[in-house]
Amino acid sequence: MKDKCVLVTGATRGIGWAISQRLADQGCHVVGLARHVNDIDFPGYLYACDLSNAGETEEVLRVIREKYPIDGVVNNVGGIRAEPLGEVELESLYSVYDLIVRVAVQVTQAFVGSMKARREGRIINICGTAAHGSANQTSFAAAKNALIACTKTWALELAEYGITSNAVSPGAVETHTFREHNPVGSEAEARALSSVPLRRLGQPSDVAAAVQFLLSDDASFITGQILGVDGGSSVAGR
Repeated sequence: MKDKCVLVTGATRGIGWAISQRLADQGCHVVGLARHVNDIDFPGYLYACDLSNAGETEEVLRVIREKYPIDGVVNNVGGIRAEPLGEVELESLYSVYDLIVRVAVQVTQAFVGSMKARREGRIINICGTAAHGSANQTSFAAAKNALIACTKTWALELAEYGITSNAVSPGAVETHTFREHNPVGSEAEARALSSVPLRRLGQPSDVAAAVQFLLSDDASFITGQILGVDGGSSVAGR
């Protein structure tokens, strides 16, 4: 993986930060996209971008496309809106779907042409166990399911060019966002832990390790797959 150039969205927090750091440690050139970039010692090239703005996103992607030969794309950015059915705001549904699905399509399309020309490339989509169904998360679950469909569709379309498309599906991972909704010692944390057969929370580094593998040459015969990094939650049907 040394000297490969990988773009990561949502690169400055949680899972995105862990992915960026791990790839940089492996000798990759990491290009990060994030809304907030001030006072961040990023291990690569960091670009400020409000990904919820399609026009701004396109302009930033154009700059990156002209400067870097992107070998891999990690679509990590996302947003959760906890709303039970009956209280789902359509604006929330649209914004979550837009940030997760539209951004992944827009970002990947910006670089897939050059990948095809080189006849190699890696696409990794960060999904999540919520895609299997999660109470009060209609918008998020629907968007992540759509991203899984994109993953498999792209795998079929791009196989002839030597480009792989896979997804990593994290379970309960101890990020800042997780802790906002599941404080240490809370009932919410206990419920989350009870759903994990390994009885511990995942760490962002666990997800980063899976992403690194799928980006590597060792995963060159793997495409269209959804790799669960969830402590066994998906096996247990939780």
